[in-house]
Amino acid sequence: MNRALISVIVPTYNHDRFIGRCIRSLLNQTFSRERYEIIVIDDGSTDKTQAALAGFQSDIVSLRNESNIGLPASLNRAIRHSHAPYIVRVDSDDYVNEHFLSLLYMFLAENRTMDAVSCDYLLVSDSEEIIARKNCLEEPIACGIMFRTDQLIDIGLYDETFLLHEDRDLRYRFLQKHSIHRIELPMYRYRRHDSNITNDGAADELHIARLIEKHGEGAK
Repeated sequence: MNRALISVIVPTYNHDRFIGRCIRSLLNQTFSRERYEIIVIDDGSTDKTQAALAGFQSDIVSLRNESNIGLPASLNRAIRHSHAPYIVRVDSDDYVNEHFLSLLYMFLAENRTMDAVSCDYLLVSDSEEIIARKNCLEEPIACGIMFRTDQLIDIGLYDETFLLHEDRDLRYRFLQKHSIHRIELPMYRYRRHDSNITNDGAADELHIARLIEKHGEGAK
């Protein structure tokens, strides 16, 4: 097999009812299947996530933490497992358009002086009904951004002490040296549901305070 150009990182924890939808959307890409890999990192799920993944074992690189070590540490483990020059994160409760990888890769491959690229996204309900279309730069999310792997390594990957808002911390550090560009096409589907990790209000406030302490008010 040719060396993968893109590693799609899929972190998951107790998302047995969503993970299949996510992986099917990643397998149904117009980008050549030989040129990308799907690395699923299961952070010690206690539901039926492993059973849900069983049917995809020949299509994915499957990593599993014996215990729950947290999202940023899981992401770092998956990134270190990759040898592809491009990295993009897709969360296991989300899914993507069939042209997602092709267009993000084309943008970076044809614009070699540019750093990372993100696409707009559709906010969808638990039942996949469209709630709203979002501008990825005005209302950024953790996913749907294709990075050059060497630049992620250069800034030190994710800060493993941020169990929430690890993406904001990463973005703030990345933007000190690099830039994120926008493709004005809603190719990512960001699912809103009751078990979203970002629904934890107390933890949210704690990590926002930590962001401000580390980077100042501009990191909020």
